[in-house]
Amino acid sequence: MPHLYQDSKPRPPALPGAARATQGSGKSYEELKRECLCKGILFEDPDFPACSSSLFFGEKPPIPFIWKRPGDIVKDPKFILGGATRTDICQGDLGDCWLLAAIASLTLNEKTLARVVPLDQNFGPDYAGIFHFQTSSAAESEARTPFGLIKGHAYSVTGIDEVCYRGQKVQLIRIRNPWGQVEWNGPWSDNSPEWHLVSPSEQKRLSQAALDDGEFWMKFEDFKVHFDKVEICNLTPDALEDSTAHKWEVTIHQGSWVRGSTAGGCRNFLETFWTNPQIKLHLTEKDDGQDDCTFIAALMQKDRRKLKKFGAEMLTIGYSIYESPSRDGHLGKDFFRYHPSKARSKTYINLREVSNRFKLPPGDYILIPTTFEPHQEADFCLRIFSEKKAVTEDLDENVAIDLPEPPNPTPSSQETEEEKQFRALFEQIAGKDMEVSAEELEYVLNAVLKKTKNIKFKNLSIISCRNIISLMDTSGNGKLEFNEFTVFWEKMKKWINIFLQFDFDKSGSMSSYELRSALKAAGYQLNNYLLQLIVLRYSDEQFQIEFDDFLNCLIRLENASRVFQALSVKSKDFINLNIGEFINLAMNI
Repeated sequence: MPHLYQDSKPRPPALPGAARATQGSGKSYEELKRECLCKGILFEDPDFPACSSSLFFGEKPPIPFIWKRPGDIVKDPKFILGGATRTDICQGDLGDCWLLAAIASLTLNEKTLARVVPLDQNFGPDYAGIFHFQTSSAAESEARTPFGLIKGHAYSVTGIDEVCYRGQKVQLIRIRNPWGQVEWNGPWSDNSPEWHLVSPSEQKRLSQAALDDGEFWMKFEDFKVHFDKVEICNLTPDALEDSTAHKWEVTIHQGSWVRGSTAGGCRNFLETFWTNPQIKLHLTEKDDGQDDCTFIAALMQKDRRKLKKFGAEMLTIGYSIYESPSRDGHLGKDFFRYHPSKARSKTYINLREVSNRFKLPPGDYILIPTTFEPHQEADFCLRIFSEKKAVTEDLDENVAIDLPEPPNPTPSSQETEEEKQFRALFEQIAGKDMEVSAEELEYVLNAVLKKTKNIKFKNLSIISCRNIISLMDTSGNGKLEFNEFTVFWEKMKKWINIFLQFDFDKSGSMSSYELRSALKAAGYQLNNYLLQLIVLRYSDEQFQIEFDDFLNCLIRLENASRVFQALSVKSKDFINLNIGEFINLAMNI
């Protein structure tokens, strides 16, 4: 396979072709190519080995991959055939539109393309399996051009106008350098001769003055040549005057990315992407005279400037928009595995706010705001501006509990072989009263679980056993009877199976991002806030939850749920407690 590398080391500004590209080893392209030709081998890049880690962030798709060089694919490969055009570039599944958009733009200028993609490389006799490219380095940004403009610098457009010059109308644009100095020195600059043929009244109307204040006029054609990007700000509805005939509709959503639960990262990280906050967007009214609905989605990361003094930088953010399925509720991993996005922000970028304008057919959509990488925490604000009324809602779960009624104890004459073994163990540990304390229960459970071959776990803690007794002790004596234990063991087997279902690598721990699905399987539908609290309490620094913590979580959830059900006599949604009852409840849960 021909491996590619780019020169990314800082260097002083240079003319095209003057930069010396080096690979990770410190050797130049020419040195590496010469070595390969002398040895009669094809280059293999140690920074990009022919293995899965070079292609996938996490899960590898269940299809075979074969690494081939171009000569293995076609008989007579060509590097560039018939010249490069913007239509040669097509994006695949990777989220690299920012890179491909830039490459497509390069094809519009042959000299610029030749600088980035040197022409002295092909599949001819001296082919050695290696190509090189050159990338706008940090040292070149903010370098001053011969025309007085600054490379990689942001300017403000402060005005546009037309002026009569030699009997013709000339379109002018007024630009300001935020530095307050360093100006354009080409045609129509402050001291250019073009102004000598413009009347003093016209100069006064245009506020033209030869001042080194950073503001200058230039011909619009020159502006298009020297600037490559224009950002246009849409005013929010509250900035428009009351007399304005047409106003945007706006809805606002506040949310958070919390590591371990709702900080899932972009679509590249499929295992956690689905855990991000999800906002449902209902587009019902078409634009006037159109078939589509226009809206602007603006995602802002909050308080990053305030947090900068603590070392927090702007996060790289963006969003994706999917067509909504008919079902309600938080969408799971499989939906995003098999459904492509209908629209998305143009690029993930570390700006305070990312916004884009879209036109989509009427219907229901799901918008997923994310940071680029998972585990990055921040608060965000999502604003949806629409020409016609659009309805939005947070696709968070309503809290709902579905717990089965505990089974009746099995009569001793109908006990299974497993229950008979438990009874023998109970008699051995507990004595004739057939009741065990938390310490004795700890011994019994660990002895039994060690014989369970399909689960890896550390010993259950004494705290877990006390919580089990708190959940199952109907007599209130702080011990567990044999019948109570057998009822609990049925729960335990169900919880073990759920844990194994989400312990994908069979390591004895599950990802905290899978907790929403695992709890749902156990009968608990929780919202983002409750999930965040549980993850903070039960996961470790690697966002993993071990079986003992998972068990404790389920026991406390069931205990709290059953107490609530018992106390909510008058209303299923509320309970009333005095201080004594509340303390008693808190101590027992």
